[in-house]
Amino acid sequence: MESQETTAADVLFKLLPWFEANLKRLAYGAAFILIAVFVYSFYSYRQNQTEIAAGQALTQALISPSSSGLADACLKIAAEYSGTLAGQRALLEAATTLFTTGKYADAQTQFQKFLDTYPENFFTPQATLGLATSLDAQGKGEPAFSAYQKAAGQAADPSVAATAKLALARIDEAQGKIADAAKIYTDVARAYPNSSTGMEAGRRAMELKAKSPAAAVAPAATTAAPFTLSH
Repeated sequence: MESQETTAADVLFKLLPWFEANLKRLAYGAAFILIAVFVYSFYSYRQNQTEIAAGQALTQALISPSSSGLADACLKIAAEYSGTLAGQRALLEAATTLFTTGKYADAQTQFQKFLDTYPENFFTPQATLGLATSLDAQGKGEPAFSAYQKAAGQAADPSVAATAKLALARIDEAQGKIADAAKIYTDVARAYPNSSTGMEAGRRAMELKAKSPAAAVAPAATTAAPFTLSH
């Protein structure tokens, strides 16, 4: 026991000169740590306050009795609160509003802006489908096809994938590729049996097979074509 106490005392005795020599440096280090903790705490507080303010602004815009300026209001929120969850939702809401009011080119711009600004985002599947429908509404077949294909491959949101695949079948049908369309309809109906999309796909598959016996036997491999969503 005495040996251990002696050893501890010796260690402290040896460290004391080092502490004395580096006292100023240690004080600076401690001050730096305190400042860093304060800055982080302040930043977190400001972020929380910004998120709250953004959410309140978006809620106010959405419940406003005047819907004519909703897109502009949401774009303003998206710019002012860029990076916040509410800001992201505001940008997507603005793009959707522009689309539903027939401003397809403007909607395309905002959907693309969302994808460029937030490429790995919870709302990316919806934005991808929005971009596809905006392009398609303008008759831009090739870019729409590419965007639709991406939307159909989204795994994060099954409803987006189902809608995109349903539209792929519709364009195949419009181009006379009945067997291809029937196969996609059937696949969607089987994958989403209890959804409105799945039920519609099942109905269309039965109608095609009734009209064309060839549609009852789909090819082993098909190439998807661009399509048009019902608006």
